[in-house]
Amino acid sequence: MSFIKLYLAPGKENSLKRLHPWVFSGAIRKADGEPEEGEIVEVYSSKREFLGMGHYALGSIAVRIFSFEQVEPDYSFWKSKVKQAYDYRNRLGLIDNPETDVYRLIYAEGDGVPGLIVDMYKDTAVVQTHSLGMYNVREFVTKALQEIYGAKLRAVYDKSAESLPQKSVPDAVNGYLFGKSEGGVVVTENGNKFFIDWESGQKTGFFIDQRENRDLLARYTKGKSVLNTFCYTGGFSVYALNAGAELVHSVDVSKKAIELTIKNGDLSNAHDRHEAFAVDTFDFLKGKEDLYDVIVLDPPAFAKSQKVRHNAVMGYKRLNAEAMKKIKPGGILFTFSCSQVVDKYLFNNTVMAAAIEAGRNIKVMHHLSQPADHPISIFHPEGEYLKGLVLFVE
Repeated sequence: MSFIKLYLAPGKENSLKRLHPWVFSGAIRKADGEPEEGEIVEVYSSKREFLGMGHYALGSIAVRIFSFEQVEPDYSFWKSKVKQAYDYRNRLGLIDNPETDVYRLIYAEGDGVPGLIVDMYKDTAVVQTHSLGMYNVREFVTKALQEIYGAKLRAVYDKSAESLPQKSVPDAVNGYLFGKSEGGVVVTENGNKFFIDWESGQKTGFFIDQRENRDLLARYTKGKSVLNTFCYTGGFSVYALNAGAELVHSVDVSKKAIELTIKNGDLSNAHDRHEAFAVDTFDFLKGKEDLYDVIVLDPPAFAKSQKVRHNAVMGYKRLNAEAMKKIKPGGILFTFSCSQVVDKYLFNNTVMAAAIEAGRNIKVMHHLSQPADHPISIFHPEGEYLKGLVLFVE
């Protein structure tokens, strides 16, 4: 099989030689054809040295490399990628774990498959593609999942309609690629129960990346009053309730999210200690001084591009300053950012600026990130999107 060859301008091959998987459009000097969106291409240096193979895309990132070797990207190739990801999660102790049956099986560049996410919810795999190239191989991925998991796999659900670039697949529809699993499922995470609805929920249905941070929160909540803001389905709330929190308030502007939070709180049989509010976090915080021992700030990405990064930073600063002013003396603040364009250094500096504004003395207890099933390739530091701090507020 032959592929269109792209040739880079002199000096633009250095990042690929360091195994970084992105080729920017401005680095391409010429091509021996006209590649279409989603097409597999080969990338060469200006001296015609082979550098890698990847999917072509319109936009600033023109190619996302899935192999730095010349390969035949057939079913066997894609199955090997899925199997490598599976073996790694098995090494992490996530496969066939009765205490945790929800995990990320494939994480894009972290697993050498840019543009592909696969999350496992008990016996259902939820596939989400972020490029036309990966969308085109989703049937291979589905077949590989069936062969690797065997009878333990009940269904594969494709949830790519919202994540694909606009116009690349205008008629994309979410749906089952294999089997069916109606009505969602109750999963277990570190022994905690959650109802997951991947068909109507955000992302693939659950924020799996906070698993270890939720477990850490549980250490600090026994007998405490806890406020969980931007709670979505109540992940931190459930951990706090099961750890013996005296009172948990869950806040999210989405009524649908609050309904799921209440449902998950009910799975913990803690009706008398849990209350949920469908309201804006900033509005909720008004007049709430000295009520909470622990506050969680886990907002959605305030910035998805460099253009709005400054506004996002101002939003993070305002949010953190408000929480720092409200929390009880001796309180613990869990604060996060999932904005990829806000790196951990900028985030830390923003939180420091908030502390100065709040006028509280603050100690850093923990630096937080994403768990190991969201692996960060050492060659692709951009894969580290989740960053957080645990702060002791005197």
